[in-house]
Amino acid sequence: MSVTDSPQLPSAPAVVREQPGGETMRAIVLKGFGGLDSLVYTDIPKPLPRDGEVVIEVKAFGINHAELHMRRGEWAEAAEVSGIECVGIVDSCPGGEFPVGAKVAALMGGLGRTINGSYAEYTRVRASNVALIESDLPWSDLAALPETYAVAWTCLFRNLDLKAGQTLVLRGATSSFGQSSLKMAVAAGARVIATARSRDRFAMLERLGAARVVMERGDLAAHLPESQAEAKRIDAVLDLVGNSTILDSLDMLRRGGTACLAGWLGGLDPIGDFNPLLRMASGVNWNFFGSFVFGTPGFPLSDVPLQDIARQVAEGKLEAKPSRLFSFDEIHEAHRVMEAGEAGGKMVVVLD
Repeated sequence: MSVTDSPQLPSAPAVVREQPGGETMRAIVLKGFGGLDSLVYTDIPKPLPRDGEVVIEVKAFGINHAELHMRRGEWAEAAEVSGIECVGIVDSCPGGEFPVGAKVAALMGGLGRTINGSYAEYTRVRASNVALIESDLPWSDLAALPETYAVAWTCLFRNLDLKAGQTLVLRGATSSFGQSSLKMAVAAGARVIATARSRDRFAMLERLGAARVVMERGDLAAHLPESQAEAKRIDAVLDLVGNSTILDSLDMLRRGGTACLAGWLGGLDPIGDFNPLLRMASGVNWNFFGSFVFGTPGFPLSDVPLQDIARQVAEGKLEAKPSRLFSFDEIHEAHRVMEAGEAGGKMVVVLD
């Protein structure tokens, strides 16, 4: 992936329809790109069973910034039905990978991008992008887990190889992804320096376990005592702000430290005139994670301990309550809240 190339944007949402004549379902369809009115309620054919895929009765789904970018036409791919994750019950599974009636989580595998996603009563996804998530937690709590916690776990413990006692700088910590990353890093014994754009959010991040909270700024490396040249002590940076801050994140690392770029809260503008020879310090590492790879041979969803994460939530070892709940009929308000930056954490839509 080139960090200087802009993605090719879709000219229209990709229409993915079943053959007419079968059962229908209620869905939220993306009718062109733009504002809230681009999301329209309608009836479309229910997805038909296919070998190697799972049809899921959707019980709840999380709301993600990726879906906002898809609605605006700012993402490289967008299907007619948005939604990149859900939790629900197996409705059919011709290949037998999951029993009918089982509780499952599904994420990525093209959901909302190249195939119809979770903004519907039913969705169909590759079996490799489905995981059992048997739990007595309510659907609203389970729906807060799949995307945010799967990505947080992968970034922290695969890409960054975070260990107890290490110091992590978490940029963009107030987002739902950021909060889940903070909780998991603290539970693993790391010392976390979290960033926020407003002092009003400092107390919340401290309550979640941050050792220190600082204001987000483009030259943060110059203002952290742990990142000064004479005694660099920052082992890892999880950068969720994006292209506008990642080079600064590299500046704060000790030799052998790693920065993981995994979010674009600061926008999708590319890095201009980036020359590693002139800009990067020797001996530091930079990697990237995009959750669209879940379900591929190199990133099987089975690697992510979603069942164990749900158990930790049930036992009170991890906190994963959604910040806001919406009904299926309130998708416009959910997107408005997300667009206005008022979410305060993971937002979830629950279907009755």
